[in-house]
Amino acid sequence: MILPALKRGGYAFQTQVKIGTRPNGRTHRVDAVAEKDGARILVSSKWQQTGGTTEQKIPFEVICLKEEVAGGEFQKAYIVLGGDGWTLRDYYVSGGLEAHVLGANKVRIVTLERFIALANQGKL
Repeated sequence: MILPALKRGGYAFQTQVKIGTRPNGRTHRVDAVAEKDGARILVSSKWQQTGGTTEQKIPFEVICLKEEVAGGEFQKAYIVLGGDGWTLRDYYVSGGLEAHVLGANKVRIVTLERFIALANQGKL
């Protein structure tokens, strides 16, 4: 659903892009890098259908993405939350991590539906 929305919004994109190294030394890949009007945007999608550990990984993903944005090669980053198994979805999309992770405001966490709407309109 993400890729057709990017296309409809006029974004060029690449999928499964290696963007650097995470703080733990491992390769950091994102689901997509979207480009439009000279802006490069990172997109990391997370799916949580039932309760589990995916939502515990979100703060680390924020840390990794905010470092990439701070590096200057990318202008924005999104974490897209899909599925109905999230217990912390409202907390994440309302900016709850900003009080705990310095620079978390550089990464926008949105629901899948919100991302699709923004991408379709070319407003990422």
